[in-house]
Amino acid sequence: MSQHRRRASAQKVKRKRGAVAAAVAGAVAVGVGVGVWASSDGGGTASRASDDTVVGASRQVAAPTCSHAAPLSAAPQVIPAVRSHAPAHGPGWRPRQGARVVVGDPRLADEGKLIAGELGLTYAGQRNDVRAGDLRLVLGAKGGNPESYTMTVCGGRVDISAPADAGVFYGTRTLKQEVHGGGTAPEGVVRDEPAKAVRGFNLDIARKPFSESWIEDRIRELGDLKFNELGLHFSDDQAFRIQSVTHPEIVSPVHLTQAQVKKIIALAASRHITVVPEIDSPGHLGAVLAAHPDLQLRNVSGVPTRGAIDISKPASAKLLDDLLNEFTGLFTGSQWNLGGDEYQALTVSDPQASYPQLAAAARQKYGSGGTVSDLATGWLNDRAATVRAHDRTMRAWNDGFYRHTSVQPAKDLQVAYWTGKEIGAREPVQYLSAGRKVINYNDEYLYYVLGEPQTFVYPTGQRIYQQWTPRVVRGTTAVPAAYDGQILGGTFAVWCDFANAQTEAQVAAGIRMPLRATVQKLWDPGTPKLSWPAFKELSNKLG
Repeated sequence: MSQHRRRASAQKVKRKRGAVAAAVAGAVAVGVGVGVWASSDGGGTASRASDDTVVGASRQVAAPTCSHAAPLSAAPQVIPAVRSHAPAHGPGWRPRQGARVVVGDPRLADEGKLIAGELGLTYAGQRNDVRAGDLRLVLGAKGGNPESYTMTVCGGRVDISAPADAGVFYGTRTLKQEVHGGGTAPEGVVRDEPAKAVRGFNLDIARKPFSESWIEDRIRELGDLKFNELGLHFSDDQAFRIQSVTHPEIVSPVHLTQAQVKKIIALAASRHITVVPEIDSPGHLGAVLAAHPDLQLRNVSGVPTRGAIDISKPASAKLLDDLLNEFTGLFTGSQWNLGGDEYQALTVSDPQASYPQLAAAARQKYGSGGTVSDLATGWLNDRAATVRAHDRTMRAWNDGFYRHTSVQPAKDLQVAYWTGKEIGAREPVQYLSAGRKVINYNDEYLYYVLGEPQTFVYPTGQRIYQQWTPRVVRGTTAVPAAYDGQILGGTFAVWCDFANAQTEAQVAAGIRMPLRATVQKLWDPGTPKLSWPAFKELSNKLG
């Protein structure tokens, strides 16, 4: 706004303030929500409620006039930081005895009951009356980002409005942190939404059998930080860690039952976290092959190839499809990781000579020019077809996308880009320029590998906070900004190459700050307002 227009509208602003406060009081009284102050449609601009509007990450939102008797509020101090806050005069809000959580829609009962229990409030269900101290949760205007929300603290009450229940949940996470961090939610309007749709944590439970309670504790932590995915890598050379009904012979002695997994999935769903399972193939199948040695891949000399299944055999495909069909029934979320990485048949100098049975199968299926890479790509596509039938969105590791093949990976496969160190690795831009959607698992910043094998070192929150963004997909260099929209988000991963290198408690402590730094940069990739020491101090304060 120009200075001329600001001066010209000064008197109008004064007149509007009283009208806005009255309008809001009326809207809240009938349970409409808080869209008067700022839109909750998740778009880039708020509704005009005064001469100030939301226009960007450093935006200002039209603020209500609640009280002139108190100082102007400060911005909330939470992780991840809110995208915008319009301060207002007023004492703020804190839970008090007898205060209620009320909802404008019965679909918000779960969110309401959770925050009521966390803050010591009474859950009163769907109500239209207004009481001092109320926290009201409302589904607002449809459309826009379903994870966006508007939170208004005014006149001794709090209103959280969002297009969908996920946004309402994230508003309650902000409120919970405000209260736990300082005791008071500051007066004014928060308008918030994530920059990236995928904010994940991937856990290797195949090599290290993390307990059900430890996983549940991480889900609660992830939910409070506004993560929305939990990846479970539960099959590898070392173990198969979840009970199987179709193939009980492959299950390791120490494992989670399907009943335990259902509890984990239900807890995750209550925190708006999607569990993303991975049964990696055609490599990393050592535990499965221990019970099916006839399907073990062997080279021309008869030597078994570690973790690799013989993809020339129809029985191999049947075994994997049995498992995929079974576990898509257990994991009911919309996402699936097919794996596809590190198939050892393709790490030798001449796969056709080393594995003549694979070369013969490739020629039979794809013609005289068929290669082992074609056969492996076809395997991935066939497993994708199995999972696609269950209406899942699928991803595979970037080194499972082979180049120079006549068979192309299915177009709907997303790229889980983790490394540029593998044989034949391609730059992220090669996937992006082909139109692929990419999820950032950059092993340079986001891989916590127990025992620090090879060149891995434990990642630090400081390095992620100060150097990484979702566009830094490989190494330390960002891809061009033009591709930002194809980068769906990122995932911090724990891999347990040396399972006994750390205890569960040590892992939880080691990933604490990296998780917070990662979600901060996924929620808002811009330069953080807080310095690293201040961010770390805030994290310690919030607990």
